[in-house]
Amino acid sequence: MDPKYCSKTQKEVSTVLKSLFEWENLFSIKVKYFFEGWAVYLREKSMYPRCIVIFKPYSKESFSIKSFEINFDKIKSESYKELYVNESIYSISNLLSELKQIIYGKDMLGNIKKLLL
Repeated sequence: MDPKYCSKTQKEVSTVLKSLFEWENLFSIKVKYFFEGWAVYLREKSMYPRCIVIFKPYSKESFSIKSFEINFDKIKSESYKELYVNESIYSISNLLSELKQIIYGKDMLGNIKKLLL
């Protein structure tokens, strides 16, 4: 059976999406399935263009979360600057806690600290 259709994967995706429901006014949310895993993309709707990606490989028990600043050039093509990465999150509750911290600015504050040093 294709891993994206197995009940474990569907339960994980469903649990994450239900938890993200409270953020739907701030982010557009999209799920994509890949050969090696699934991902949830959160693209901020506000003036500050930011994208947060949650990825879960089928072959591992851990999640990863990355935050990107989205920049646009003169011809309006997008480029991404990585702000924050955590590649070893071992539970959905830890994932959601990390996501909440990123939404409240953990990724941007870390980037500002790097610029000031």
